[in-house]
Amino acid sequence: MVTEYIHTAMHRAVYEILEDGIYYGEIPELEGLLASGITLEECRKNLQSALEDWLMFSLANHLSIPKLDDIQIFIPEAV
Repeated sequence: MVTEYIHTAMHRAVYEILEDGIYYGEIPELEGLLASGITLEECRKNLQSALEDWLMFSLANHLSIPKLDDIQIFIPEAV
């Protein structure tokens, strides 16, 4: 489920080249999730890493994770 979520989220990523030549990427549905890199590939790699960290943080802290397409990750109740 998590792998599918990451795959789907990365397909929604948008990228642009900033004025200084740095690549910037974000996943619009996941507010605040962004990354940059010197190359497009580095930017993609950094964005996926940020996404994975965000998912693990959200799961560990029982935070809501937005549904993407038909993929919903349910947060377990705190014990």
